[in-house]
Amino acid sequence: MRRPAAAGPRTARRLPNPRLTGLGSGLFCGAAMFALACLDQLLLGGSLTVYGVLFLPVCLLTALWVRPGDLVTAPVVVPIAFTFGLLPVAQDGDGGLSDRFMSLVTALALQAGWLYGGTLIAGLVVIVRRIRLMARRAARRRTQAAQAGQTGQTAPARGPQVGRQAR
Repeated sequence: MRRPAAAGPRTARRLPNPRLTGLGSGLFCGAAMFALACLDQLLLGGSLTVYGVLFLPVCLLTALWVRPGDLVTAPVVVPIAFTFGLLPVAQDGDGGLSDRFMSLVTALALQAGWLYGGTLIAGLVVIVRRIRLMARRAARRRTQAAQAGQTGQTAPARGPQVGRQAR
């Protein structure tokens, strides 16, 4: 009887690697923060510290999962999602809309450290991803130019430079 082949590194189970659009990353981040805030409110009575700690991995995942073309959106959507997620957690008293708004503003002011930290995480991840993307593109261009030089061909033309001035 044959034994199944051992699972090698190629067949090992990998983590999900979704590629979210700018809108998708905003929806993911906002929905995740709202769901975590509701869970926090239900289980812990609305602990803002727990909410802030949970915000950091959501920021990291949002910045990692956004598409390369939409990288700039990640540091923009995370503060919006933080504010949206505060709605179920930030509530003081039984007042109306004005009390709820003041609770939200107060929570934003008191939890600004978590907000800045999550935005900083998203921004740093986006910067690192962008640098790696630019380095990969430059290496690909160098490889194509070297291959074209070996075969005696000229490098492919980049097309007309519309809107750029010659230096």
